[in-house]
Amino acid sequence: MTPFKIATMTALVLLCAAPANARDSRMAGNVTECSRYSNGCYTAPVRQGRFGPQMRLKGGTWIDCKGSCKDTLREETVDFWETQRERGSDRR
Repeated sequence: MTPFKIATMTALVLLCAAPANARDSRMAGNVTECSRYSNGCYTAPVRQGRFGPQMRLKGGTWIDCKGSCKDTLREETVDFWETQRERGSDRR
């Protein structure tokens, strides 16, 4: 490969990566939500994912926000079992 081709490919990679980095920095932040059942509060980092905002759960897994990141955070962390019980009673 010629130095020109290497430089061109490097420039293209950097140009393609720049918008993604800018988008991530705009969406970066945290969301905090407290339990409706006195189970405490939890704060999670938020980033822009491929299809919308995502947040990181306690174990390190990134999940998509379903509508509101605050509601998703509460349902998937501090009120997880209560949410499962509520959804289970809706199926009967």
